[in-house]
Amino acid sequence: MSTAQAGGGAGWISRVRWNDSDLVAAIAQDATSGRVLMMAWMNREALERTVATRQAVYYSRSRARLWVKGEESGNIQTVREIRLDCDGDAVLLLVEQAGGVACHTGRESCFYSRLESEQWQIVDPVRVDPGRLYK
Repeated sequence: MSTAQAGGGAGWISRVRWNDSDLVAAIAQDATSGRVLMMAWMNREALERTVATRQAVYYSRSRARLWVKGEESGNIQTVREIRLDCDGDAVLLLVEQAGGVACHTGRESCFYSRLESEQWQIVDPVRVDPGRLYK
């Protein structure tokens, strides 16, 4: 992303509205199909590294550290485009998802449960055994 595309010079990151934990919601969407793959969090360093490397980097709240998507599973996300929503409090990453699996459950998307008759139903199959993804 060039600075012109980012909304004006080095101050592009100042347009992001960080929450009280200094994080911003990051939604990964398949650049080809348009399917929403996952939602994660980014801190300033994660967003800057994502812009610099064109590989999705998130902030893991449970591990309290940066997390390069696919660092363990190999299912990296190559970032094709980054967008900021109108309020500045969410970023959208249009990605190419390696391996066709974004979710740690081995599914294409983390959004695999659908509300039906007031119950969550799993509607997407496991594509890869999570045991093979994570050692």
